[in-house]
Amino acid sequence: MLRGFMTVGFWTLMSRVLGMLREIMLFALIGAGPVLDAFFAAFRLPNMFRRFFAEGAFNAAFVPMFSKRLEADENPIGFANQAMGGLAFVLLILSGLAMVFMPLLVWATASGFAGDDRFDLTVDFGRVMFPYIFFISLAALLSGALNAKRHFAMAAAAPVFLNILIIIALGIAWIMGQDAVLWLIWTVPVAGVVQLAMVWIAARRAGLPITVSRPRWTPEMKHLVAVALPAALANGVVQINLLVGQLVSSQTTGAISWLYGADRLYQLPLGVVGIGIGIVLLPELSRRLKAGDTSGSAQAYNRASEISMILSLPAAAALIAIPVPLAAALFQHGATGRSDILAIGLATAIYGLGLPAFILQKLVQPVFFANEDTKTPFRFAVISMIINAVLAIGLMPWLGWISPAIATTVSAWAMVGMLMRSARQFGGVARLSNDVKSRIIRAGIASVGMAAALFALSFGADPYVQTTLMRVGLAVALMVLGMALYAGLAQMLGAVNFRRLKADLLRRH
Repeated sequence: MLRGFMTVGFWTLMSRVLGMLREIMLFALIGAGPVLDAFFAAFRLPNMFRRFFAEGAFNAAFVPMFSKRLEADENPIGFANQAMGGLAFVLLILSGLAMVFMPLLVWATASGFAGDDRFDLTVDFGRVMFPYIFFISLAALLSGALNAKRHFAMAAAAPVFLNILIIIALGIAWIMGQDAVLWLIWTVPVAGVVQLAMVWIAARRAGLPITVSRPRWTPEMKHLVAVALPAALANGVVQINLLVGQLVSSQTTGAISWLYGADRLYQLPLGVVGIGIGIVLLPELSRRLKAGDTSGSAQAYNRASEISMILSLPAAAALIAIPVPLAAALFQHGATGRSDILAIGLATAIYGLGLPAFILQKLVQPVFFANEDTKTPFRFAVISMIINAVLAIGLMPWLGWISPAIATTVSAWAMVGMLMRSARQFGGVARLSNDVKSRIIRAGIASVGMAAALFALSFGADPYVQTTLMRVGLAVALMVLGMALYAGLAQMLGAVNFRRLKADLLRRH
């Protein structure tokens, strides 16, 4: 499981790093403003529905059911073919409706754009990019099947190519002196085709000849939909939270871009740690529960908890302590100025406070999904949505565009609290051992010490940092120093044993 996490984490890190390069180019070539606001709002539409249909609903239901059929050799390919056909049918209908009613979608998700150029731009961009959902959702299902068979590499590597293709397109536009945003939006659906082709080939090579079969309403599909529907609704709640934030921030020009820049910063550790752990843990728990291995399930959960917290706590501390140097190194170029960076830094620090909660959600939810319980997370997601909406809208008159970031962080912690309390129903599976609790606390102490040192250094260096090269150099120096300092403190306090970690990575089945 640890090696699987390292594989997923490595490729996710590559994707996030390239994503950062993509955002640097976007902010430099286009700049925070109406056009970039329109692109982010339009690009969020297919991604929102992708998480709703594929990564959220279907994978939460499909991966445990497929893993159990794979473990028991109960015709897993036939089941996957049926699921693929049903998903493709729904996606075709959704894509057609979205293309026709794109103005309504834009109005519902970014009403602040109404009456200015951003609205028409978002509609045009959305119609070009929305077909991306068809290809990437089918790719997500194939990736889930690969993960269930412990083939993590290609499923994790495929998203890298979206960023590679966008970077190439933006580079061509810059060299040729053409409109960067046009190259950008047309590259998105092309990237979807490439990603689908890659995971489809990988699945065949892994002995999973999954195809799109004719949709049929069989008992298996009925059970899949029954399990997937609450997960879809829960993911719908998450997307509503994002939409509430976008509706509030769309009232201020540039705010969507500021929040998006901050989102990219905290998504780096969230993707590498939280999503990586969740991807590996879900099929692992499903197989162990199918085999009746309760102690093994608890051991897997404890190990995943330890790894995720030891990695996420220092990341959260760094986002809180040095958000402006990080944002300046990445985004303060070309059309993006210092005032934009200060806004991105403020949002980043607030998201940093919520980072452990975002990661804990990815850790605890697989316990429910592996037991085919998707209704409980849905109920908690609804409560979280209400908290988010009340805070985002209620704080808007006093705090302005930053209120969605505060609401997101508070509602995430509320969601985690409810999930962890309810997970007790599964006995000892979701219970941390005393040793793991102790190491997590020590990791938190090491993270605070690291953050204090980084804050003091960045505060002292800030008046002397004037050029782009100096900003990048400062950020790199702070990150390298932070990692070294945390590693030393964590080893000294007993939070991490590097010899044990090396032995775990080298251990064979």
